[in-house]
Amino acid sequence: MTAPDAPRCYALLPCAGTGSRAGSALPKQYVPIAGRPMVAHTLAALARVARLQSVLVVLAPDDGRFETDVPGFAGERGWVTRCGGATRAETVANGLAVLAERGVRADDWVLVHDAARCLIEPAWVDRLIDACLDDEVGGLLALPVADTLKQAQDGRVAATLPRADKWAAQTPQMFRLGLLQQALAAAGAAVTDEASAVEALGLRPRLVEGDAANIKVTWPSDFRLAQALKGSP
Repeated sequence: MTAPDAPRCYALLPCAGTGSRAGSALPKQYVPIAGRPMVAHTLAALARVARLQSVLVVLAPDDGRFETDVPGFAGERGWVTRCGGATRAETVANGLAVLAERGVRADDWVLVHDAARCLIEPAWVDRLIDACLDDEVGGLLALPVADTLKQAQDGRVAATLPRADKWAAQTPQMFRLGLLQQALAAAGAAVTDEASAVEALGLRPRLVEGDAANIKVTWPSDFRLAQALKGSP
């Protein structure tokens, strides 16, 4: 049994982007994959993680698609807010404030996950929770880099970088609400993931091995891959 005052787990899904790099006519989270909007696949996977108390989707203020494209989401475990900002960091910070207003405590865990990582599996989320639930800092899913890394300059290789000890960050990224609010407030809007904001405070998030299939669907070729992995509608 979980003690009544034990830290709880929530998920936060920043979903306010325009998806300009995807080359689609609508925000990429609504592009169909295997017959369903991409974000619907993401939310369906998170709904199967029993330890998540609720999932908060943070939309752009003018988003008029979500309820139509993802019918039946809102409820006891599905929360929606339209307070997305101009950057990911701002959107997450605004979402954290909404969670606090809804009674999420400063020591509760928040798992921030990309809406565009629609191939996420509940088992990977559970692996992250298992690794971080008793951690002092928190952590993130990530994958050791297998490719040779090149540093570019003017379209040409300037240097080859050592890949030893380098990991590619994924999501979810799991940190306590209070710590994450502090980190994002100090880091500003330029940070591209939550872990880097926490690192800027001098802390060292835990790396939890993710899965190569946990791709962030960004470029047109990613949509083809996600479609192939999800199967035909």
